[in-house]
Amino acid sequence: MIVNHRNGKQAWRGRECKKAIPEGRDRMQSELLAGAVGMVLVVKAALVIPGLHEAGLDDVMTMPRWFWIACGISAGFAVVVWLLKSATGPAAAMGGLVCLHVLLRQKFGGTWEDTAMPSLLVLFLLTFAATRFGRARREAMGVAEGKQGRRAAQVLANLGAAAMLAAGGRAGSFVSSAMLAACVAALAEATADTVSSEMGQALSGTRWGGRTLLITTGRVVAAGTDGGVSVVGTACGAIAAAVVVGASPLADSPGAAMAVFVAACAGLIFDSLLGATVERRGWLGNDLVNFSSTVFAAAVAWGLVALI
Repeated sequence: MIVNHRNGKQAWRGRECKKAIPEGRDRMQSELLAGAVGMVLVVKAALVIPGLHEAGLDDVMTMPRWFWIACGISAGFAVVVWLLKSATGPAAAMGGLVCLHVLLRQKFGGTWEDTAMPSLLVLFLLTFAATRFGRARREAMGVAEGKQGRRAAQVLANLGAAAMLAAGGRAGSFVSSAMLAACVAALAEATADTVSSEMGQALSGTRWGGRTLLITTGRVVAAGTDGGVSVVGTACGAIAAAVVVGASPLADSPGAAMAVFVAACAGLIFDSLLGATVERRGWLGNDLVNFSSTVFAAAVAWGLVALI
């Protein structure tokens, strides 16, 4: 998929066009989304962490060893993201909070490998590589990501749903298993969206890139157009989603893994449909579209897992 979700202008063959949504409305939606999701994550952490202390522990310094390791990993993750300029300072901090929520699933037992953390690491590596692939060409087109990296709203739009689902339910329950599947589906969709956008834009106009078509009409449009899709972009996105799912604990269950992969691809298509409709009409900004798509992928994954 080729969706420009990083700046206010798009360019193709020397022509520029502004985003359909008014800048003020776009900013307001992003701020409200970031505030709401960020608050949910903070409250959720405040409710879960004391429960670890209450589980037969005497004081805060005797919290489970894995918890302190999780805190260190989350802080280190945030610092690395910031140093690599993949995100601004506040955005990197939100990424660290997301990481902590993912690792809190260890409260059910097991190690970090039994959480969605491997998938989150793959997400970071794939999106980091994709945003730097053909960057010079995308800068010339006017669709490259800002050099300061993603904002907090962008991070929460892509990862917020996964963080909220990462460690819910009771150990061994269907709800817990379904929430892990939904979490991985949200991460896979977010990865697919970014990889498809970046690769599709970088390869557009080349012999590998092919044409960009509006998903609702099939009309040829400029690379970076909301709702525009290309074969190479979609293929790259699907491959990225498969890698994210394959890195998760669900890889040991072929049926569940396939269900989550299908859900991620469905979310990718849903993202393009929103881009071609409500985003092109200026009703929703890209952050809200991205968040809606991850939620959609998570919901589809939950439903499919329930049928298995």
